[in-house]
Amino acid sequence: MDKLLKRQRTRGSVAALPHRGGPAPRLQETDRQRLAACVAAQPDATLAELRQQLVAADSPAVGQTVLWQTLQQLDLRRKKRVCTPPSAIPSA
Repeated sequence: MDKLLKRQRTRGSVAALPHRGGPAPRLQETDRQRLAACVAAQPDATLAELRQQLVAADSPAVGQTVLWQTLQQLDLRRKKRVCTPPSAIPSA
């Protein structure tokens, strides 16, 4: 209640301020396009390998979490390697 009264005194209204949009994305649109191109060229690359490719292409150094979240936002899924078929495993 105290917050509402203070808001009424300072701004003249108890309405909340509009949302400011949150932090700016770490990867810009050009970096996102580079990431999509890297995934298309090498779909089974690990996040660490994708990070190295982006840094080599003059993109900002970001963590693996940022890469993972960006891949999810772009609706890109990393290719999962199929398990080794039983016939290829040497028997002991």
